[in-house]
Amino acid sequence: MRIALAQINPTLADFKYNKEKILDFVHQAHQRKCDMVVLPECALFGYHPFDLLERKKLVLQQEAELKDIHKKIPKGIAVIFGLIMRNPEKKGRPYFNSAVLLAKGEKPRFFHKQLLPTGDVFDEARFIEPGDVSQNYFQWKGKKFFLTICEDIWAWPDKKGHSPYKVNPLAKVKKKKIDMVINLSASPYFVGKMKQREYVTSQTAAYFNAPMMYVNIVGGQDEIIFDGASFVIDKKGKKLLSCQSFKEDINVIDIETGEVWNKTSALQKTEELRQALVLGIQDFCLKTGLKKVHLGLSGGIDSAVVAALAVDALGPANVTGLALPGPFNAEESLTLSQVLAKNLGIAFKTVEIQSMYEKAVEAFSKGLGLEGFSLVNENIQARLRGMTLMAFSNKENSMLLTTSNKSEYASGYSTLYGDMCGGLAPIGDLTKEQVYDLANLYNSQDEIIPKRIITRAPSAELRPNQKDQDSLPPYEDLDRAVVYLVEKSGEAKTKTDKWLLPILMRTEFKRWQAAPILKVSQHSFGRGRRYPIAHRAKEI
Repeated sequence: MRIALAQINPTLADFKYNKEKILDFVHQAHQRKCDMVVLPECALFGYHPFDLLERKKLVLQQEAELKDIHKKIPKGIAVIFGLIMRNPEKKGRPYFNSAVLLAKGEKPRFFHKQLLPTGDVFDEARFIEPGDVSQNYFQWKGKKFFLTICEDIWAWPDKKGHSPYKVNPLAKVKKKKIDMVINLSASPYFVGKMKQREYVTSQTAAYFNAPMMYVNIVGGQDEIIFDGASFVIDKKGKKLLSCQSFKEDINVIDIETGEVWNKTSALQKTEELRQALVLGIQDFCLKTGLKKVHLGLSGGIDSAVVAALAVDALGPANVTGLALPGPFNAEESLTLSQVLAKNLGIAFKTVEIQSMYEKAVEAFSKGLGLEGFSLVNENIQARLRGMTLMAFSNKENSMLLTTSNKSEYASGYSTLYGDMCGGLAPIGDLTKEQVYDLANLYNSQDEIIPKRIITRAPSAELRPNQKDQDSLPPYEDLDRAVVYLVEKSGEAKTKTDKWLLPILMRTEFKRWQAAPILKVSQHSFGRGRRYPIAHRAKEI
């Protein structure tokens, strides 16, 4: 029996588009003489709908497209994909997160997800009623299968015996002899996620003593990135097949002979990160209807990397860099920005803010009694930069990319309505070290980012001879503290930890107002973070 894995990139609530995409991949599988094609979780609706599920008509629209798919699929092939289904019972939550099995001339069969993630970025239990995974056995053309949906396989205890759930529903399923376990997923990417997937799938395969197919969605949805990277393992956990990461893909396995269509090599760590961010930018723009982006080019490492990522995502014709020299910008910063823009092939503009700064200082001196030079003066410059970049947004219908990194966000080293302005923060979940890694990757074959941008000391250039390290610990120490305190929720131990933690606790108001941050770590700032603003919590 030949089965196709079809990882697709649906658009949330664009049901006709998603239907056509599903049918396209079904026909590709049929041309490859497949007996079955498996697509990801919520392939028809997109994932995750969140409060779109308050709009009942959207679910009805999706159900209409489901009926059309059933009419148009070829004869002789079983089609499995995810969708949102209404709960017919009056009790419980209004919907199920479901998979449907369609075959020409046969009644659809539905399977419902049982474990509903409520941690980090998801809150499925808000609208979704749990199903009963024990009912998910089925047969097709003489072969026996067991179907699971994403979180259903994630309750296995880890190597330390910890599990996020009190009960593992799979451990209560009456085991039968089967030919394959199938899992439909919408599993967000972060660095190191694949190891976790390999662990839970190998545990599931071992439990059922059967090979397992894991079909994951691909694409960006707001700040979340789905990497695809679908795969099949044998009952001992050995990978038999892998799909591409960060791209739509179709792959085929014959579950009797073990023959596969193709095998895909794993990506190098930094290249994986680059592809994730490029997809995140690309889909954020595509799915919101935005065609152009711009950013402030400071002559620094962060803006250089964001510019390079934006060019990879949208092409140089759709990216503009703006230099915004003020009273304390080094001439070298402008020169380096010009060289970078030329290397990337993007449009470049210069807008002087010094005269605006002088007028603002004069007005604040008269109206507010501003005297001397202080943080007020620094932030006037930052906010004039933000205002200028937003003016370009209005004029050109272009989205501003903000260039702050995770270590800056964590330490509050950013200005509201200044460098925090923007519609998307592509590197807001990256430590400074990861930013440098990406810069070096871009320069691995040719000098795209001028070497001097990489070697010069980072600076906001808001006062004479300013360096980031005047206000922050060394970035290598700060990065470690950010990962430890934010991503691992550790207790402050080092000098840098103890410096950062109180700042982290009191600057949440800034992060609540930040642009969406592309998530590439296990715990990022943004939707998955639920820290309050008003509190008096202290650990030190």
